[in-house]
Amino acid sequence: MSHPFRAAAYGLARAGITAGLLSVSASLAADTPAEEGVRAQQSQAQLQEQIDQAGQATKTRLAELRELEDATRSLRHDNARRGRRLADEAGRQRRLADALSTLEQTRQALPRIEDAMVRQLRAFIRQDMPFLEDERLARVEGDSEALETPEHIRRLLKTWRTELAYGREIDTWRGRLKQDDDTAREVDFLRLGRIGWYYVTPDGREGGVWHSDSNEWQPLSEAARREVRHGLAIAEDKRAPELLTVPLSIGVDDAGEQAIGVDDASEKVIGVDDAEEQAIGVNDAGKDENSRGDRT
Repeated sequence: MSHPFRAAAYGLARAGITAGLLSVSASLAADTPAEEGVRAQQSQAQLQEQIDQAGQATKTRLAELRELEDATRSLRHDNARRGRRLADEAGRQRRLADALSTLEQTRQALPRIEDAMVRQLRAFIRQDMPFLEDERLARVEGDSEALETPEHIRRLLKTWRTELAYGREIDTWRGRLKQDDDTAREVDFLRLGRIGWYYVTPDGREGGVWHSDSNEWQPLSEAARREVRHGLAIAEDKRAPELLTVPLSIGVDDAGEQAIGVDDASEKVIGVDDAEEQAIGVNDAGKDENSRGDRT
């Protein structure tokens, strides 16, 4: 290459370098401090946004964790409750299985229990004061032939409860009292539990008290008849309760013994053998027909 051409090429190269340096200088001159501050604020805003997003995500995860913990506690509580229920059900199933294993034996014992209860109730009523005797005996007999044994036993237990209630009640009714000459007249009866049984005629001129020792009526004095009339009014809620001065149908010592005997009789119904033993030797003969006081 000749010298003129070499000089021209060198001049062009130098001019290009100079133009590049001028361009870099212009670019550096454009990055002023204000623009650098804007870019820094933008970076800070982007960083803060990222921090806020991370914090929100953390709160969401914490809330989900609390919900899971609550659900876990609820499941543990339900599992414990269901476990207890399953244990109770398992115990019930065992008891049911035990009952089923003795079902046949129980079925075989039911007729003997039924028979013992009937005999015991019948004997108890006939040994008691003969108030409403026909009604009470009819309740014992009932329609046993038409009933299954379990249903009849349930009715007999209800009859026992009725008999026990007689010892805690005051009752009055109008009925017919048979006389020695086989005639009957209407009288008003008053019963004080199982310790006193009385009657007075509607005109109040005659009255009697039942004596269990002699199984007969004994006449009442005028003062005693007046007390009985007061008792009739009390039983009918026509008079305020008050103390009555009347003779008893049984002795004071026998009153406690009779009450104990009633409770013992009801308990012994449960045991077949005990019920049969108690029924042995009981006098089943009914009391004198003249002593009965029936409802009309």
